[in-house]
Amino acid sequence: MVNPAITHPGDARGTTDLAIALGSACTTLPAPGDLNVLIAVLREMLPGIEPRHALTRGGWHRLGGLVDQDGQRIAHQILAWAEAESGGDIDELLLKVTDLPYIATRLNGQNHYLVALIGPGPADFLQIEVEQLQEVQDRHINAPDWFPDSIAEFVDPLDFPRLEPRPLGPPRLLFRRLLRVADFMASREAGARLQRFARDWERCSAQESAHFSEHWVLAIRESRNRKGATHLSAKPIPILASEIPPLPDGEVARGALLANQIHGFDRALGYPFAWYFHMLTSPKVSHRLAEAVHADLMGAYAYLPARDLKVLRDWYQEP
Repeated sequence: MVNPAITHPGDARGTTDLAIALGSACTTLPAPGDLNVLIAVLREMLPGIEPRHALTRGGWHRLGGLVDQDGQRIAHQILAWAEAESGGDIDELLLKVTDLPYIATRLNGQNHYLVALIGPGPADFLQIEVEQLQEVQDRHINAPDWFPDSIAEFVDPLDFPRLEPRPLGPPRLLFRRLLRVADFMASREAGARLQRFARDWERCSAQESAHFSEHWVLAIRESRNRKGATHLSAKPIPILASEIPPLPDGEVARGALLANQIHGFDRALGYPFAWYFHMLTSPKVSHRLAEAVHADLMGAYAYLPARDLKVLRDWYQEP
C-alpha cells in the first residue's frame, strides 16, 4: 500500500505526519534493509521534493539477545534475560549458565542520513536519520576460568573471545529521527557556534555554489537533564569526511603558494571556501592557515572574494 503524500513537510503537522509514516514504512518494507526502497517510498510521500541519501556512518553496535547453537531464539534482550534468571545475583547466574550452550548476539549498526530540500536557505531542509541493524552472533555466554563480577560485566564483557559475526537474519531499517533543520537552527538547542557556522555559509561564496546539505549533515546527540527532559545538541559532519586532504600545520606557505593550496583544497571538496569550514571542524586544517590567509589579504594579495574575506575577517576578530 502506498503511503499518503505529506502535503506540508515544512510545517509542524506535516513533519509529525511524515515521521509517523516513515516509522511505519521502515517496519513494513518488502525488502527490510533496502535503503533505496525506503527512498522510493519517501519520494511518494513528498511529491515535488527529491529526497536523497547524503551519508552513512557505521562502526557501532548494541547488545542483542540470546540464541542456541542452532540459531533458535532464547531471548531478545540479554540484559533482561540475565536479570530475570539471576534475580540480581551474579553468582546465581553463573551457576545457571555453566553448561548452557547459548550464544550472545549483538546488533551491528549503521546510521543513514537522508535529506530533502524544502527551501533555498542553508537550513531549509529535512534531515532524516534511519538506523540499519543486523543481528550477528557475538560470543558464548560462558568460558573456563571466566568469573564476571557483575551482571553488567556478564552481558557486556570488555575482554572475551569473540565468534565469527555470522548474521542471524537480514538487516532491517529502524526510523530514528526527523529533523526540520530550520526550526532546530532557530532554537536554543542549536547553540551559538552551530548557528554561526550556518550564517557564515549563507554569507560566503559556498552558498552560491551548492546547498549546505550537499556537503554537510548534522550529527545529533541526545541527552537528559536531571529532571529527565531530553536535550539535543548537534555538530556539522562533512559528507566527504574520508576525502579531506590535509593542509599544513607547521610552516604555512604565503602568497601565491598559499592561494594554490587553499584553492586546491576547495576543488577537492567541490565548493569554494571549503577550507574555512573544515578548519572549524577538522584537525586536518590548521587555524594557522586562516591566520596566514588573513595576513596575506590584509597586505598585497587578493585571492578571496570580498564576501569570503568579510567572513574571514570576522573570524579573525572573534574566532
